[in-house]
Amino acid sequence: MGRIVIDPVTRIEGHLKVEAVVEGGEIKEAMSSGTLFRGLELILKGRDPRDAQGVTQRICGVCPTSHSIAAALNLDSAFGIADRIPENGRTLRNLILGAAHIADHVLHFYHLAALDYVDVAEIADYDGHNPTLRSIKAFAQRGELAPFVPRYEGDYRVPGPTNREMIAHYVSAFDIRRKAQEMLALFGGKMPHNVAVLPGGVASVPSVDSITSFYWRLKELKQFVDEVYLPDVLTVAQYYPDYLEVGRGCQRFLSYGSYDLETSETDLTRRERLFQAGTATAELQAGQLDTSMIAEQVRYSWYSDDSGDRHPLQGATEPHKDKPAAYSWLKAPRYEGQVYEVGPLARMLVNYGAGNTVVREALDQVLSGTGLSASALCSVLGRHLARALETKIVADSMLDWVLKLTPGDSGYVEYEMPQEATGMGLVEASRGALGHWIRIDEGRIANYQVITPSTWNISPKDDRGQPGPLEQALIGTRIRDESNPFEIVRIVRSFDPCLACSVHVLDLERRPRYVLRVC
Repeated sequence: MGRIVIDPVTRIEGHLKVEAVVEGGEIKEAMSSGTLFRGLELILKGRDPRDAQGVTQRICGVCPTSHSIAAALNLDSAFGIADRIPENGRTLRNLILGAAHIADHVLHFYHLAALDYVDVAEIADYDGHNPTLRSIKAFAQRGELAPFVPRYEGDYRVPGPTNREMIAHYVSAFDIRRKAQEMLALFGGKMPHNVAVLPGGVASVPSVDSITSFYWRLKELKQFVDEVYLPDVLTVAQYYPDYLEVGRGCQRFLSYGSYDLETSETDLTRRERLFQAGTATAELQAGQLDTSMIAEQVRYSWYSDDSGDRHPLQGATEPHKDKPAAYSWLKAPRYEGQVYEVGPLARMLVNYGAGNTVVREALDQVLSGTGLSASALCSVLGRHLARALETKIVADSMLDWVLKLTPGDSGYVEYEMPQEATGMGLVEASRGALGHWIRIDEGRIANYQVITPSTWNISPKDDRGQPGPLEQALIGTRIRDESNPFEIVRIVRSFDPCLACSVHVLDLERRPRYVLRVC
């Protein structure tokens, strides 16, 4: 019996440690550990509720936009204006969020995950005329292949010409991501940490010029998604069919829904959205979502035991670093006491099972060319395929939404802030279900709780000893070489972890707290 420790896991957002116990070449036990403390809930206590809009965006520089939308929905709810958001405001929020999701999904596949399947070292044998590939070859000849190396050496299977083409796409994806962020900034003011999304709607007013500029960038992004991104994911699936079986996980899925199509319904779980809220199983049995059944547990988390098994509105953040048996700063969110996976795969399966025609048509079209069923997507490459397919659905929808903006019309409604209130903001970040909850007392934040997608997916064991979704995905995996466990990092990266979203600390005295050494 051997123990594999990867600390930190690279090419993800934030600090993650993974331990796996291997016996007979198979993972028998796995532990995923967030290694920095999350303190945003403590930072927000006592502040003006409107500060949450700016502070929570600082949770992460990669996906601050999702937090801005979740915080705005949370404050809309608390301020009693959730059903008063103007049409321009609703549409602008969708376009800002969609631009962020396109940028994030492209980043994840090409710059974080694709190098697990594409062999950059093969570029040393390139003798063609593509200027991008020739530049990379020149770096390789000088021994300057970072950030492509160092790496775990995978079983690279994509044939030479296709492999080199995907390396070129890795470079062009940087430009695509930049243009997506430019789109976001057109209506959001800047990226990261937009300044336009607010409780009450969006502060920016669209003009003919800004709409046109957004539209033409979006057309280019849509072309990249249709002709490059989605085909590249299908190519990887073609050469790695075994990874359509690896990393299946808990096979229960949860989504809060995203992209409001109306705002008259104040219950976000019942509001009409492009992606609906709900739950699903791997057999595509869909269910409605009851947010009262969400609770966080902390038996194996570095928090006091009396802060566990609480709904977020009653949530507590009480650090206990020396707690026996604990191994992560992430709490363990559970729904009806069970383990649920969130993310693009969850969104696709929840909506497919619920009969969402947009998702069904798009997914059936892709699956018909692969011979796979929707339930077969519960896997490493299934998560990548769901992410790419979602990007296509969002880009297609945005082309319609941007043309529905009314130039010159405000997207913002005035409001009065209550002295006592509670609120809830639910949205889908690129990595999955994101929830913000607030309690206001005497005009100040008395409690603010955030459950991020990676808190769901990368959670430790819960009070009943149930491993989290990533841990379950790792258990049972065959490891070819314990000194080169590329199978583990492929599974981890398929979840697109964002530990920066899940764990934070603020030390006002700027004292060193821990010294980490990675061997």
